[in-house]
Amino acid sequence: MSRLIAANIFLQILICSSTTLNAQSMSHKSLLALSKTDHMLAIVDPVTLKVTARIPVGEDPHEVIASSDGKIAYVTIYGGGSLHELNIIDLVAQKPLTNVDTRPLFGPHGLVFANGKAWFTAEGSKSIGSYDPVSAKLDWSMGTGQDRTHMIYVTDDGKNIYTTNVSSGTVSILTSTLTQQGPPNAPPRENWIQTVVPVVKGSEGFDVSPNGNELWTASSDDGTISIVDLKEKKLAAKIDAKTLGANRVKFTPDGKQVFISSLRNGELTIYNATSRKEVKRLKIGHGAAGILMDTDGSRAFVACSADNYIAVIDLKTLEVTRHFEVGGVPDGLAWAIQP
Repeated sequence: MSRLIAANIFLQILICSSTTLNAQSMSHKSLLALSKTDHMLAIVDPVTLKVTARIPVGEDPHEVIASSDGKIAYVTIYGGGSLHELNIIDLVAQKPLTNVDTRPLFGPHGLVFANGKAWFTAEGSKSIGSYDPVSAKLDWSMGTGQDRTHMIYVTDDGKNIYTTNVSSGTVSILTSTLTQQGPPNAPPRENWIQTVVPVVKGSEGFDVSPNGNELWTASSDDGTISIVDLKEKKLAAKIDAKTLGANRVKFTPDGKQVFISSLRNGELTIYNATSRKEVKRLKIGHGAAGILMDTDGSRAFVACSADNYIAVIDLKTLEVTRHFEVGGVPDGLAWAIQP
């Protein structure tokens, strides 16, 4: 009997230790969520889903991203293409650091951190730009020549950039190459080549498959999903998904499913990435926008802008498990993970 008691005590110690370790591993991971109407960046504990801090940002915040070390956040101040500001936030001190004037690039919107830089679309200027935190300057830009260059994805090495151009109904694929110019001993010069792939007008939200082979984008105009083969740089398929009002698209971490949110009707449509067939359609509110996948593949978070809450979806059951609030009209979501 004493051995059984000792074994039970040992088991409880192991469980408590595991719980403590899990809590510690999560302690440096925060969920970032923007509130458009409150002009706030909320920092959320991913375990309790409670807001631990609120930091003021500009008047029309749309997207947020964290640096690779999870210590700095970047927020685009959009204004429908008219504003020109990138807010930089200290996530450790939980306070604003500085505001970067992006002019002559107007309407910063889509945002990603890759290869040590913050990359953003400038919708009002039909362009893409990058901000270098080391020099604290905008260090590069390139025009797409496309209308409403809106969302952006940059590969880890910073050599490939993908954007959706909403009003042109296109996807831009930009690839960096080195070319030899001038004298033979002159260093090679970086040259960017753009391939424009026609999709469907209204294609806004998009995501790249975890293996880097496909780009899925959904049109808010007619609900069509367009799938771009990124190796061939051409349209591979179109799906009449009827995801009207489509806003954001996101792969699950294992690449097996694709989530599409609708800002028009609050539906979350889930597709099988291999069969390209609809799996489920969830009514999660009156208007669904930003999507964020949990890094462990257990949950998805969807900002229901019209309902002023964020819905949590269990990725095993594909059901809504709870809601939590971060402020009025939530939209952009991101992780900040400090090692």
